[in-house]
Amino acid sequence: MSALELHDVEVEYRRTGVAPTRAVAGVSLALERGRILGLVGESGCGKSTLAKAAVGMVGVSSGSIAFEGRPVTPLRRRARPAELVRLQMVFQNPYSSLNPRRKIGVQVAEAIRLSRAGARGRERGRVAELLELVGLTPSAAERFPHQFSGGQRQRIAIARALAAEPSVIVLDEPLSSLDASAQAQVANLLVGLAQQLDLGLLLISHDLAIVRHVADEVAVMYLGKIVEQAATEALWRDPQHPYSMALINAVPHADGTGFLPDGLAGEVPDPANPPSGCRFHPRCPYAFDRCGTGSPPLLALPGERTAACWLREQEAVGPQPEAEAVP
Repeated sequence: MSALELHDVEVEYRRTGVAPTRAVAGVSLALERGRILGLVGESGCGKSTLAKAAVGMVGVSSGSIAFEGRPVTPLRRRARPAELVRLQMVFQNPYSSLNPRRKIGVQVAEAIRLSRAGARGRERGRVAELLELVGLTPSAAERFPHQFSGGQRQRIAIARALAAEPSVIVLDEPLSSLDASAQAQVANLLVGLAQQLDLGLLLISHDLAIVRHVADEVAVMYLGKIVEQAATEALWRDPQHPYSMALINAVPHADGTGFLPDGLAGEVPDPANPPSGCRFHPRCPYAFDRCGTGSPPLLALPGERTAACWLREQEAVGPQPEAEAVP
């Protein structure tokens, strides 16, 4: 059993007089403890919505989410069920997720009390342990959020999540607001924590270079659907979906070699009115007639990987899901 399992998850946003928007359109993922799963894609593809759904901040329209075998229920005003406290989230902007009027130590100690993860009266010592674990000194507990850099604030946000002694943390673009040096430092911290604490990390990001450095496995998302999933190096070495190819080709080379790739044609379609058939086909340089009439399922390919592309149908192995109905 995986620590976190999402099965055919759909999330719809509804507004009066407007067609519903399926931000997530049937996503299945599984995350093991001690592993880092990267979720990548363009802005607007549904990554953040999926992250919020995974921890119960957004309700699902259909499908299911389970954490350590228990269903993840939407967050309410009441305290979270004890069995779900070990599922935590770190947000994109650490400054907005920290209370500017309260010292860091107080905020981390409060997280320990609310999660019931530590003995009463030991919060001060546990706060010092957590701050050291993320690379800060215990004296940081006596300072306020504005007295830290962006990278340090993100370390504090991670320490607060660790206060619950989690087995899974969902990280929604945790590096995007940091400079390059801080990104590298926090990325290395995440890798170390996953190994040291046997943590499962679901890392949502649009920065493929960072994901390549951090993740054991990568899922590529486009317009609410997973279009490819594979081990990180296998995906970079030989992407199987045209969208994955385009994303990888757009990653700058550190040594300045290579060429500046052409951008993808067109814009990301409106999720409230997605294209028929394969959602990527209006922008795909390899599209043919079938792509506009049938939505390809995630095909199982050699090497324990999957891709949702009709070009890969002949390479598929084992039992395959049926083609999805055209929207």
